[in-house]
Amino acid sequence: MSAMIVYVFLYAFAALMVLASVLPLLKVPHGAIRAFEFPRVQLFWVAIALMGVSVWIDGARLVGLVFGAVALLQVVYIVKFTPVWWRQTLDAADALRRDTRHHISFLSANVKKSNRDYGRLIALTRREKPDVLMAIEVDDDWINGLEEGLGDLYPHWIKVPKDTGYGLCVMSRLELPETEVREILTEGVPSIKVTVRLRSGEDVRLYVVHPEPPVATHDTKGRDGEIALVGMEAAQDRLPAVVSGDLNDVAWSTTTRRFQRLSGLLDPRVGRGFYNTFSAFHWWARWPLDHLFHDAQFRQLGMSRLDKIGSDHFPMLFKLALAESKSDICEIEDACVEEEAEVKEIIREEHARDRTAIGSDWEDED
Repeated sequence: MSAMIVYVFLYAFAALMVLASVLPLLKVPHGAIRAFEFPRVQLFWVAIALMGVSVWIDGARLVGLVFGAVALLQVVYIVKFTPVWWRQTLDAADALRRDTRHHISFLSANVKKSNRDYGRLIALTRREKPDVLMAIEVDDDWINGLEEGLGDLYPHWIKVPKDTGYGLCVMSRLELPETEVREILTEGVPSIKVTVRLRSGEDVRLYVVHPEPPVATHDTKGRDGEIALVGMEAAQDRLPAVVSGDLNDVAWSTTTRRFQRLSGLLDPRVGRGFYNTFSAFHWWARWPLDHLFHDAQFRQLGMSRLDKIGSDHFPMLFKLALAESKSDICEIEDACVEEEAEVKEIIREEHARDRTAIGSDWEDED
């Protein structure tokens, strides 16, 4: 009887894991489907463990092969974010590393609006001294706290406080000749487009975004459309572009991979590591949600996940250098005509909707 229970458990678990692995392949823009793209690393390790168990149980080797197939499917998606894969972003050459006029560093931090430990982010920022600090989920109290603690370090500010968890703030030690705050797709979900002038006098473009999260009761057209729209805009930008923020999406998802094809921007994590930033509260459930993508003219100087700041996200520090020309060995595959048409239809539908941004009241419940 006990053996039968084990067999039932293994086969039922195998069926659930197959379902969780295959559902995202449908590419249906709904949170109930897209959420299954997140736990591919967790599915891999569980599948490996259960495959090992199945090998030692008589009559369970067939289901062991199923677990092996599930693990292999996850590898197809996540292997890019391990050191065995080639790197999209090239390391900066020695001469470029020495020429600090072309350097720029970004610290991206989703602070979690209800977190009121301003001092931890302030201390971290003073230690790292990034050229640009991007704070996400800020309200008036957060901006006031950051101004009090960092006002002497950052002369240039773009403040978009919101009580809904969609507030943004950009602080810069570098000049910001052009700034634009806009709600490009969903009302109540702002983004920032800003020109940043390097110490060399060259200009680069920064897009700071925080689209809606996927939830099981709603489609993801707002999130997917905004990510795609920013990608298409960055592809047409006359300046070398950087897109950064909490995308509420994992690096290997359908939406993010499509964004790279639409934008042509590179992911510095490819070939280097996952750099999981959410959740800072649970070691067993962490995913790379806080991103930076950049034009092929940039080279890598450094990248690191930083200490906890009381938020459910870890901050990320990215250091780049602007080279004289684009790299030509890390080109991203172009989006196909059908893909562009699909994205434009999602954007058109979302523009036509009148609704409240997903999760606008979540932080009020904390």
